[in-house]
Amino acid sequence: MKIVKVVLVLLIFISASLALAAEKQVLFREDFRSLANWEPLFFPKIKKHSTYTIENVGKRSFLKTESQASASAIVYKKTFNVYEYPRARWRWKVDNVYTKGNPRDKSGDDYPIRIYVMFQYDPQKADFTEKVSYGIAKTIYGKYPPHSTMNYVWTGHEIPERIIASPYTDKAKMIILEQGRNKVGMWVEETVNILEDYRKAFGKEPPASVGVAIMNDSDNTGEAAVSFVEYIEVFR
Repeated sequence: MKIVKVVLVLLIFISASLALAAEKQVLFREDFRSLANWEPLFFPKIKKHSTYTIENVGKRSFLKTESQASASAIVYKKTFNVYEYPRARWRWKVDNVYTKGNPRDKSGDDYPIRIYVMFQYDPQKADFTEKVSYGIAKTIYGKYPPHSTMNYVWTGHEIPERIIASPYTDKAKMIILEQGRNKVGMWVEETVNILEDYRKAFGKEPPASVGVAIMNDSDNTGEAAVSFVEYIEVFR
């Protein structure tokens, strides 16, 4: 009987492990050993850029982001299908937060760290007006801008809503994950469902192809901040 019980326990453990593995199938995980998988993103009319470097502490490595009245981002080089891999997880930390301005106004649209999710424009599904406007944008910038974006942010302001609109465009939504100074200097792990958040934020289905970027910006408030990301992974 003891042997039977041991076998049953092992079978249950194996089944549970297989179920967990099937549930969490990781598409990619970035541990920031280098920036080989990332490329810079600069914005028109913003001359001073934020910096992104790798910092090593013992056997651990982190992405270090620094902003001083500046703005720019780094973009993961590959896109993915959000319907196949709708979830993401990361661990981040801020050394300080911005206190000036209001995130609902252009003057306060800065965050010491944001995970920037960009939904790709699909010309095959666009109406005539979209094709014209996006075609003009591609002529100016050399490629299509995103169809829409969501920004998972850490703000220094107390905001009751989880989702707010960008003060610049209705095609961008800000998802408030952390706010205020209570967790400044602490590592915080976040887990999100990108697909569900898009449906809540925009009230419709998103384009399938998605890109990810990381950003620390302070060009509107003129402040400065340092923040870190230990890892980021996308999974189903």
